[in-house]
Amino acid sequence: VQLQASGGGLVQAGDSLRLSCAASGRTFSNLAMGWFRQAPGKEREFAAAINWGGGSTYYEDSVKGRFTISRDNAKNTVYLQMNSLKPEDTAVYCCTAAPSILLIRRGAGNYWGKGTLVTVSS
Repeated sequence: VQLQASGGGLVQAGDSLRLSCAASGRTFSNLAMGWFRQAPGKEREFAAAINWGGGSTYYEDSVKGRFTISRDNAKNTVYLQMNSLKPEDTAVYCCTAAPSILLIRRGAGNYWGKGTLVTVSS
């Protein structure tokens, strides 16, 4: 599976941004998907995950209520809608895929894409 994230950019605090991750090479609808982020000088951290059908989602505490993960299996794409962005959300965001959402949450995704940079200015 090849994953390609896009949609990053420079925004101001309080703005919104939507990231997309397009998948190819395998049946997308069978895979759980997730987003991780890595801020400068910090470890990569889990942000959000969604199961294959879209019925179950999980979020890291600091993004709950602000970020929404969704997917469109017909388009082989997963999204991360980010609202009320804060400077501490600045990071490279990458998407990952795995047969199980538990693997996603553990950071053990089978597939990883290159990230897209989100910069939030104060």
